[in-house]
This record gives sequence, C-alpha cells and structure tokens, in this order.
Amino acid sequence: MKQIVFATNNQHKLEEVQSLLSEQFQIISLNELGFKEEIPETQKTIEGNASQKSHYIYERYNMPVFADDTGLEIDALNGEPGVYSARYAGSNCSFQDNCNKVLNNLKGEQNRNSRFKTVISLIIDGNEHQFEGLVNGKILEEGRGEDGFGYDSIFLPDGYEKCFAEMSLEEKNQISHRGLAVRKLVKFLSTDIA
Repeated sequence: MKQIVFATNNQHKLEEVQSLLSEQFQIISLNELGFKEEIPETQKTIEGNASQKSHYIYERYNMPVFADDTGLEIDALNGEPGVYSARYAGSNCSFQDNCNKVLNNLKGEQNRNSRFKTVISLIIDGNEHQFEGLVNGKILEEGRGEDGFGYDSIFLPDGYEKCFAEMSLEEKNQISHRGLAVRKLVKFLSTDIA
C-alpha cells in the first residue's frame, strides 16, 4: 500500500478524504508525521494556498503529499468569503461565526447564488498536479442539519432538497466539491502512479 501525506490538521477533511481514497493508498496525517505547526496560507487564491501548503510539507518530508484549499464564493458578496472562508469572521472564529457573518451579510438579498470550490495540489517526485472540484448552489436563509462542518448548514446544492449538513457523509461525497476533486486525484493516482 502506497503512503501519501494529506497536509491538513482538519479531522473532518481527513475522514472525508479517507472514505474516498481507494484502499491502495494509506493516508498519513500531519499528526502521524509529528508535524504540529500551522502551515502558512498567505496566497490570494485558492489554487495558490493549496500549492503553498503542499510544497511546505513536501520540502520538509520529501514524501508524496497533497493539500487542498476550499472556498465558498457568493455572487452577491463579490465572491466572498472565497480564499478567506475558514477565517471569514476572524482568526479564531468558529464554523458558526462564519455562517452567521454570511447570513448577516446576505440579509434581504434575493441573489443567493454561490459555489463551493476545492483545489487539490499533489506533489509527487517534485512535480505538482492540481485537481478542481466545483459545486453550485444557494445560501439558505438559516442553518439546517446536524452533520457536516464549515458552511454545510447553509449551503443547498443545486438540484437537491437537502443542504450538505442534512446529508450523510456518503451522500455528500457523491456531489461535493471536495469529493469531485478527490475523485480526480484518485483517478490520477490510480492510472499515472500505479
């Protein structure tokens, strides 16, 4: 079984991705590597942040590594929170704080069109490959559901009655931005690296 590092400290992301990656790969978490510091995210784009994170870990451990960055882009907010999605309400904010800020900023707004975008940066043998997943949807008037994380409770994907937080992990992975990007990653790893 090939080992590959997932450059994240987010346990939710680890669980989502592990459930999608085929059994021929063993995901090594940063925790298992003994890496405890924060990875810098100083780029102005989702693609740039994903790349910065994967390079940061690759340069230290010289192992195959992938990192992702995800953003929620809302049309009426000129693409916000975008690259700042994780810390939209401040540096030590909770998921709920971020959702509340979005809902407050959209009060009275009719256009609630939005999209979730994930970019995965994979580095193997010093070469970088990027994979994108995109899902369009709408921002709800208020949060719903108990599962998920981030903005899952306020994001209703187009064509569905349930928001991400009302879906099981399996349901969400079938259509989510991260699921789409990870499937592209898995296909690449299975065909190009096998």
